[in-house]
Amino acid sequence: MADIRPFPAIRPAAGKEADIAALPYDVYSRAEARRAVEGRPLSFLRIDRAETQLPEDMDLYDSRVYEKAKELLWGMVEEGSLVQDEAPCYYLYELTMNGRSQTGIVACASVDDYLNGVIKKHENTRREKEEDRVRHVDVCDAQTGPIFLAYRSQKALKRLTADEKQKEPLFDFVSEDGIRHRGWKIAGQQELQAIQTAFSGMDSLYIADGHHRAASAVRVGIKRREEHPGYTGDEEFNYFLSVIFPDDELMIMDYNRVVKDLNGLTPEQFLDKVREVYEVRKSDKAVHPQKKGQAALYLENQWYLLALKPQYENDDPVEGLDVSILQKQILDPVLGIRDPKTDKRIDFVGGIRGLSELERRVHTDMKAAFAMYPTSISELFAVADAGRLMPPKSTWFEPKLRSGLFIHSLKETF
Repeated sequence: MADIRPFPAIRPAAGKEADIAALPYDVYSRAEARRAVEGRPLSFLRIDRAETQLPEDMDLYDSRVYEKAKELLWGMVEEGSLVQDEAPCYYLYELTMNGRSQTGIVACASVDDYLNGVIKKHENTRREKEEDRVRHVDVCDAQTGPIFLAYRSQKALKRLTADEKQKEPLFDFVSEDGIRHRGWKIAGQQELQAIQTAFSGMDSLYIADGHHRAASAVRVGIKRREEHPGYTGDEEFNYFLSVIFPDDELMIMDYNRVVKDLNGLTPEQFLDKVREVYEVRKSDKAVHPQKKGQAALYLENQWYLLALKPQYENDDPVEGLDVSILQKQILDPVLGIRDPKTDKRIDFVGGIRGLSELERRVHTDMKAAFAMYPTSISELFAVADAGRLMPPKSTWFEPKLRSGLFIHSLKETF
């Protein structure tokens, strides 16, 4: 049973949300992060990537980076740009992109639920990548980046969410990328109890995005338990910041592949190999796959629509994924790309960039591109329910949650 609890969020003072909200820390390179905070003195990216406020040659993992993040965070609280609610609340966070909205419940999820498998994963994490956020959370004494969770849609929560959204929002702004962001606070005791009860009846929640943030938050919780052997389980470090969405409102975009060479094959030889696995049809324009089992190939200024032959279909939750089939049948045996996590001959392009980005890459630094049909949320659930892992770069969620709109303090204030 899922233990999802309210918390007293630290959040932007009224009217400052648009100035503070920032994309997740890990979508930026070091140079991009530094450019992104220029002229934005309140941007939360200054806290999530505090090296931007220090000399350019400073090591990213120098202890002074994390101390700077702490100084900036609590400095904004002290001077009033960030404020903290006086009592535990739930919150709603709605994101609208291209006319489609998704609304999540902002709350704290349980470290124990992560450890015992109620919160299910579909990706591996890298210890060294976790370490940065472990130190960030621990030094700042706060979780600044929400974990994106999903649940199977439930009517009671749908109704409650719809009712709460009739009220005046805490904030309502459109970010530079055209995404509309709205938020509400839920403070009524009846509503708080209804939400907690609804989640307590769920057997599973799923990490949609933010596996490294979740693992890092859990590691900090375990560390603090060791430091406080008399802990009760109610301390803030036993919970981590999450935004939890119903599955029927989520959109997973395609996560596409570009390859640097054809492993010594001519274009026609390569196409012959592809034809062994897929039905191949030329397209006179850029083409998106329209259903599971389809992919598209861009090669030598020509688009092809690929349809998987029946003998290569697979009911296994992992082996049956379109990205798995492409890897197993084409990328590995034909192109020699055995480990897509480490092979420098392959790169990945999020669907938000469109087919034109695939064409651009092929015209500049790559030889061929594969446009994939998006992995579905039901496929993600099936993989996680089976205790399995997806191949790398299987899902691309849009829109991205902003950091800085809701922060979870680990200080024991209440």
